[in-house]
Formats: sequence, C-alpha cells, structure tokens
Amino acid sequence: MYLSSQDQRWYRLAFALAILTVVYNLLEGLVSVWFGAADESLTLFGFGLDSFIEMISGLGILAMVLRIWRHPGAPTGRFEKTALQITGTGFYGLTGILSVMALYNLSTQHKPETTLAGVVIAVISISLMWALIHYKTQAGRALGSEAILADAKCARVCMYMSGLLLFSSLVYSLSGIWFVDSLGALGLAYLSFTEGREAFAKANGAECSCHAGS
Repeated sequence: MYLSSQDQRWYRLAFALAILTVVYNLLEGLVSVWFGAADESLTLFGFGLDSFIEMISGLGILAMVLRIWRHPGAPTGRFEKTALQITGTGFYGLTGILSVMALYNLSTQHKPETTLAGVVIAVISISLMWALIHYKTQAGRALGSEAILADAKCARVCMYMSGLLLFSSLVYSLSGIWFVDSLGALGLAYLSFTEGREAFAKANGAECSCHAGS
C-alpha cells in the first residue's frame, strides 16, 4: 500500500510518541518508586510500579504502530498480544498488592513522611500525558487509524492516575490527614484493575474503551 509523504510524517510522529511513552514511563517508574519508598508514600510507590507496567504496554503499542505503518491491515502480532497479556497480569497483580498494603496501612494508621515528591511528579506526568493524548489523537485522526485513536483514549487512564496522585499528595501535604495516602493507593488499585481488564480485552481483539466516554 502506497503512503503519501504526509501520511509518512504522521506515522513518524506516532512512532516517536510511542518511543517517548516507553522512555518516559521507565524514568517515571524509577523516580516514583525511589521517592515512594524513601518517603513511605504508598500511592507514589504504586504509581511507580504502574509506570513500569505501562512501559511494557508501551512496547506493545510501539510494535502496533510499526505494524500498521509497514503493513496496514495486518493482524495483531504475537509480540503485541504477549505484551498485552503481561501488562494485564501485571495490573491485576498490582491491584492485589496495593489493596493489601493499603488495608494494612489503614489498620496500622501508617502515614508517609512527606508527599511533596508526589505533587511534583504528578504535575509533570499530567502535563506530558495531556500532550501525548493531544498529539496521538491528531495523528490517529489524520491517518484514520482507530488503533492509534484507541491508544490515545487509553492514555487518559494514565492521566486519571496522575490526577489521583496529585490530589492525594496535595491533600496530605496541606492537611496531614493520615489515611489520605492509603485511600489514594486504593484508588490506584481500582484503576489498575480496569487497565488490566482492558489489556486482556485488547489481547483478545477487542477495542479499547478506556473510559472513552468520560
């Protein structure tokens, strides 16, 4: 199938955005886990673990962009399906871990030392996620690609997670209410469960809904 020079530019943009998503999630995961452990903030720590899972998902998206760029209409590749299955399993595992740890922290009235790092990381993440959603949507519409548009919609969940991290971290910083961090972690657990469900749905060939109507 012949692609115009304009389509080639849009596919190059989509490919660059996919690479940026993978690299950013890796860096975000490392920084968030480090500060989450150091500050004893479960929400930030869980957010970091989520970023590592998102990185694996991003590798699948990267393969998807390459597939539809080079071979439009080709079926989903094995690597994409495997990445989605690993991603789904990871999200379900994270749901369980965060739920157990959050309930334990609630029972012991544990609170983080500080959540300032969570505020900073969340603001950066929200800004970047908004830009990624915007440009992925532009690329998807220009190319008429439902797959790229679905990826843009699914990125909204990442922004919801960043918003939840910002809210819980900011509320704790301003009020010092001890259980806010644990409630934030439970919120992340719920969003992780929905992402796991979506990952397995996509692995089975379903379109990503990802709160598309939100």
